[in-house]
Amino acid sequence: MAFNMTLRQLPLGQTATIDQVDGARAFRLRLLELGLVPGATVQTCRVAPLGDPLEIAVRGGRLSIRKSEAEAIRVIP
Repeated sequence: MAFNMTLRQLPLGQTATIDQVDGARAFRLRLLELGLVPGATVQTCRVAPLGDPLEIAVRGGRLSIRKSEAEAIRVIP
């Protein structure tokens, strides 16, 4: 079994595979619409100067999400 961590815990520049997306239904649906689906490869790119939000690369695009939202995304490094 692979080690599971949250997207928030993923070190900068590291790539991982999304395992699952947790949270309220509307929140999960919004993340899925943005391409954060199980099986997708995601990479952490940058963190804002004050520590939030987090910039990630997924499916050829870049997104900024709050660290609290990144906690709901389980990844496999």
